[in-house]
Amino acid sequence: MKLHELRPPEGAKKKRKRVGRGISAGQGKTAGRGTKGQGARAGGGKGPYFEGGQLPLVRRLPYKRGFTNIWKVNYTPVNLDRLSGFPAGAEISPETLAEAGIIKRADEAVVILGQGDVNQPLTVKAHRFSASARAKIEAAGGAVEVLPVRRKWMRVKES
Repeated sequence: MKLHELRPPEGAKKKRKRVGRGISAGQGKTAGRGTKGQGARAGGGKGPYFEGGQLPLVRRLPYKRGFTNIWKVNYTPVNLDRLSGFPAGAEISPETLAEAGIIKRADEAVVILGQGDVNQPLTVKAHRFSASARAKIEAAGGAVEVLPVRRKWMRVKES
């Protein structure tokens, strides 16, 4: 087969229907628009909003009010019982949590919640701590360090 022998398959290309070109053409006179009325006029027809007088869908739906807060931070929660697998004296950060498979990505903002107990001293670095989690970590002899929240759109200043 050569380039000049290429043809589209049978029935793939249809001729455009040329309406309003005389009676013998089959689509003359009213050109498939019927007789008279809104649909027969130029620019006529109903808009996408119109549903025959029925209350349109966009008015039947509950109103969507409010706004999207661009400053909202979505924290990934991690409970204290998930930290029990780390050895005593370990330094736990979002990077180590991601390596352990506890969170999906290291660049996520992490909040440590107080469900469960801590038996060994740990140094936990996270973006937020619940009051009970902070108390339990410090009671076990560990330390907490609050990391600054970095939003994705913030640029890193290079010094």
